[in-house]
Amino acid sequence: MPDMFEKIKSIAEYIAPDLFHSQVTTLLLLICITVVAVLAYYLTKAILMLFEHVILRSPTEWDDDLLNVRFTRAVSQLSPALVVSWMLPHLFGDTDGSVGWIDVVTSLYILWAIVYIIVIFLDNLYAAMARREQLRPYAVKGIFQMFKLIVIGVGIIIALSLLIGKTPIAILTALGASAAVLSLVFKDTILGLVASIQLTANKMLERGDWITMPGRDLNGEVIDVSLTTVKVRNWDNSVTTVPPYSLITESFRNYRPMQLSGGRRVDRAIFIDINTVRFLDNAEIASLEADGLLPRASGCESRREVNLGLLRRYLEQFLTSHPDVNSEMTLMVRQLPPTQSGLPLQLYFFTRTTVWIDHEHVAADIFDQVYAVIGRFGLSVFQTPAGTDIGRIRQ
Repeated sequence: MPDMFEKIKSIAEYIAPDLFHSQVTTLLLLICITVVAVLAYYLTKAILMLFEHVILRSPTEWDDDLLNVRFTRAVSQLSPALVVSWMLPHLFGDTDGSVGWIDVVTSLYILWAIVYIIVIFLDNLYAAMARREQLRPYAVKGIFQMFKLIVIGVGIIIALSLLIGKTPIAILTALGASAAVLSLVFKDTILGLVASIQLTANKMLERGDWITMPGRDLNGEVIDVSLTTVKVRNWDNSVTTVPPYSLITESFRNYRPMQLSGGRRVDRAIFIDINTVRFLDNAEIASLEADGLLPRASGCESRREVNLGLLRRYLEQFLTSHPDVNSEMTLMVRQLPPTQSGLPLQLYFFTRTTVWIDHEHVAADIFDQVYAVIGRFGLSVFQTPAGTDIGRIRQ
């Protein structure tokens, strides 16, 4: 290869014997380097196109995602700069200052191309993880963004060292004196990185989770977790953006475990008018039995029954046998301490579905039945008198 460069010099000296090492000769040599660099680009591109066909035919999908067209194109753009950087010292020597600026520009271009290739690879890796169901939930976007910032930061430091002729260590030493200022400027980025790592490592948050933060008026589905922001689409279709470290320093509720548990809770109380709680006579008990409303094994034959107690046991049996209620989870009907609004009768159970709309439909159907059956036990639901009630009293 050195013989080839000597021949190129000889040809240039033959064409312009009196102007060797002059501007004309320099121009001819630069044109030669440019032609070789262009040929190297197209040759590399052709080789990479063949490589792409091999990748596309492979049975795995990871190589298709990582080594895509964008990545191979970035690699092919690196080859001309490598050719230029290799040919310059052979054709002009290390002491020729007339083309020294070309060497610096070429080095900067090589550095930029390498950083660009690494950034594209990180983007492809994140996109490949986002396309896979088993990896999609993990909040790793912030970690990839931080890696990209580190790569770009290292590239900037090396570029400065090439321009000013100092070593990267000297530049880092100078930047170390400004560490306090830099930590203040990049405070949110540093806190976001730490928070992203904690959220991912502790599996506290994933995309698609339903979370609530009452202090920030946040109630909806997580749609994006990045280095500096967490975006949540609220149920009214508005989007709330909060910094990741707020999820570490503040309390939030994640409903994902509920969605995975196979049951969604219903915790609702009906206020019974205490004045309607009484003993039932035999005729009323017989009527309940005829309508199929008498709880099994109630023991009505041996003692007088209170209508509220029979209602509680009937509702428990009703919920236990309901096809949409998960009877394997906690299920109870109990009294709460009496209030000025009556005696709360709490129904505590879990529906089998965790889908919000279906859950509400099941709960509504059950309480429709509860409100309809209360009167059959001789009980009344307490409610504050309305204007029509007061009007009847006056009449």
